[in-house]
Amino acid sequence: MFIIAGLGNPKPEYMHTRHNAGFDTIDIIGDKNGINVETLKLRSLIGKGMIAGSKAILAKPQTFMNLSGESIRPLVDYFKIDIRSELIVVYDDIYLAPGNIRIRVKGSAGGHNGMKSIINCLGTDEFMRVRVGVGEKPKGYDLADHVLSHFSQDEKEAAYSGMIRAANAIEMMIAGNVEGAMNEYNRKKDKETEQDII
Repeated sequence: MFIIAGLGNPKPEYMHTRHNAGFDTIDIIGDKNGINVETLKLRSLIGKGMIAGSKAILAKPQTFMNLSGESIRPLVDYFKIDIRSELIVVYDDIYLAPGNIRIRVKGSAGGHNGMKSIINCLGTDEFMRVRVGVGEKPKGYDLADHVLSHFSQDEKEAAYSGMIRAANAIEMMIAGNVEGAMNEYNRKKDKETEQDII
């Protein structure tokens, strides 16, 4: 069984902000696989179903971003999954342009408070993660204001494309082809042509 956890903030005013790219990606995966993420359990909204031939739980932590680990840890313990091979966390990354994603099987939080919380609560950074590009903050702009802002009209299409790419990559990872997903999706997308750049 897999747990795919998308990070975000639960209140309506945070819907579709950059920081909620993880939530939005979970919604895309849920829609594609007929999974409703509506059951409140262990401080997360969850939905159960089959993805790429495996049992899977989609989760949206309801603890707010900076305490994400306080939701992920109970889910991991309750469902008795292997953290290294059965947990996938998807979240926003300001160092990637909208449309781009990065897959890793371990690593630091990279300054992301939600990931810091998860690594602290799990006691390891060895778990799969998919970072979804939301764009760098403009010069002189406050970081919190940036990640809690909505995508501009010019960015929306690319941002949504990136979330679809993340959803497709996660399905590939669940199917057992993590390396293939990294090879296919860890490439930059060219903004003008939407072609992969190696």
